Amino acid sequence: MTFAAASLAAFACNICNAQAQTLQTLATATDEGRQQRLVEGAKKEGSLTLYTTTPAEYVSLLTEPFEKKYGIKVNIWRARSELILQRVLNETRANKAVSDVIDSIAPPMEALRRENVLQEVISPYQKDLIPTAAPKHHQWVSTLQYVFAQAYNTNKIKKEDLPRTYQDLLDPKWKGKLGIEGSDHEWMSSVIADMGETAGVKFFKDLTAGNGLSVRAGHPLLTNLVASGEVPLALTVYQYSAAQAKAKGAPIDWFVIEPAVTIADAMAIPKNAPHPNAALLFYDYMISPEAQAILAKIGYYATNRKVEPPIKNIKLKVLDPGTLLDNEEKSFKRFESILQLTH
Repeated sequence: MTFAAASLAAFACNICNAQAQTLQTLATATDEGRQQRLVEGAKKEGSLTLYTTTPAEYVSLLTEPFEKKYGIKVNIWRARSELILQRVLNETRANKAVSDVIDSIAPPMEALRRENVLQEVISPYQKDLIPTAAPKHHQWVSTLQYVFAQAYNTNKIKKEDLPRTYQDLLDPKWKGKLGIEGSDHEWMSSVIADMGETAGVKFFKDLTAGNGLSVRAGHPLLTNLVASGEVPLALTVYQYSAAQAKAKGAPIDWFVIEPAVTIADAMAIPKNAPHPNAALLFYDYMISPEAQAILAKIGYYATNRKVEPPIKNIKLKVLDPGTLLDNEEKSFKRFESILQLTH
C-alpha cells in the first residue's frame, strides 16, 4: 500500500470512528432536547439510506409521509433478508458506511447483533411496544409481526369443512389440496415442538406421504395460487396477504389453527451509519403511533400497543429470533427431509 493510499484509508477510518461516536451519543440520549436535535441534524444531513425487505408498494406508504414531514430523502434498497445480511457485513468489514437503517426479519438481525454491527438505541417509543418487540439489548426493535395463517379458496372449500386441528389434515379428503411455502421451516419446527419431536415429525411425514404437500416458492405466489384455486388450502401464508386479497374481491379467506406462529420483522441502525440523525429520526418514526397505524392499515400486526391490531382474539406464538438463528441449519434440513426437497 502506498503512503497516499494508507493516509486515505486512515482518514476514512477516522471519519467512521467519529460517526460512530456521534451516533452512540445521539442514540442513547434521553433528555428533552433529543427530538429537536435529531430534526435539526437530520435536515443538515438531508437523506438516509434504508435497506429493507418490505415490498415496494408498502415501503413507499411509510417513507413518503416521513419525507413530507421532515424534508428528508429516504433512499431505498430492497432485497431478500440474506442479501441484506451479507451486504451489511461486507460494508462493515470494509469500513464502507452506506446503510443508515436496516429492516429485515429478526433472525438475520440477531446475527448482525452477534457480529457487533448494530448500535444500541434508546427511543422514547420503545416503552409502548409489546414486550417481545423491544429486547433488553436495544440493538434492534421489532416493528411488526408476520403472522402465519392458513388460507383457503372459498369456491373450493366450505367454511364448515375447514380443519380445526392439524390432525384433521390427515383426512383423505385433503389429498392433493394442500400447499406450503418452500422456506417455512420455522413454522414447521414450531408445530413439531408443540406436538413433541417424535409425534410432530411423524405427523408431517404421514401428511406428506398420505395427502401430499404442494411446495411453492414465495408467500405472494402461494396466496395467489389459493385465490386462483390451484392450491385449495395453504398452510403457511402471511395473514395480512390473505386479508388483502379477500378485500380486493378474490375468493380467498384465512383462518388459524392455534396457536398462530409469528416471526418478528426487525429494524436496526448500524454503528457506522453515515447519517446518524436522520437514521434515529426514522427509527423513532417507524415505531411511533404514526407509522405503526400505517402498518396496521396495510394489514400488518404492528407492535405498538397504542395501535389497534388488525386481528384479535387469536392466540399467538412469537418465535424467539435467537433460538431460530441457533437452530436454523437443523430446522431447514429436517424441513427438506420431510418434504423430500432436492436442489
